[in-house]
Amino acid sequence: MVLTLTENKRKAMERLSQNGVISALAFDQRGALKRMMAKHQETEPTVDQIEELKSLVSEELTPYASSILLDPEYGLPATKVRHEEAGLLLAYEKTGYDATTTSRLPDCLDVWSAKRIKEAGADAVKFLLYYDVDGDKAVNDQKQAYIERIGSECQAEDIPFYLEILSYDENIADNNSPEFAKVKAHKVNGAMKVFSDSRFGVDVL
Repeated sequence: MVLTLTENKRKAMERLSQNGVISALAFDQRGALKRMMAKHQETEPTVDQIEELKSLVSEELTPYASSILLDPEYGLPATKVRHEEAGLLLAYEKTGYDATTTSRLPDCLDVWSAKRIKEAGADAVKFLLYYDVDGDKAVNDQKQAYIERIGSECQAEDIPFYLEILSYDENIADNNSPEFAKVKAHKVNGAMKVFSDSRFGVDVL
């Protein structure tokens, strides 16, 4: 079921795309970025170093992108130096997941909300969700309720909701394995079918 876009959402989505194509620069990495920087410089990066890197990337590359995806934790300075025609998405989820479980339950940033993301100048809220369409029903019910809440927040704030789904299999540890490759299309298609339902309020999957 297709959602009816409000005028504010339509304009926001136009700012995030070029001729209807979303060519966004994704730079909302946090944990992985820290590890990469630490490995390169042989020491834990400081907040200032992470913010500076994100700002440099934003300033240099957003002239060639329709928009940029950043995180509120380290990316706010980078939002100020992006190209004037580049739209802005801000991530709402905490980085990573609990690797000791197969549930990979989602969690929002503690001091952020759709309202605060909008106030920070974002054109859309982005949330990343790990989802196994064949996974534990109780876990999937929790995840669906979580996305319903975010969708309701975004509708209340009249801001687009972009949901990034990372499909996985609770019984396959390695997503790069031949075993996962055999079921990946099913996992992706199944998750898309679930979250395209209008009850979740997702504007872009």
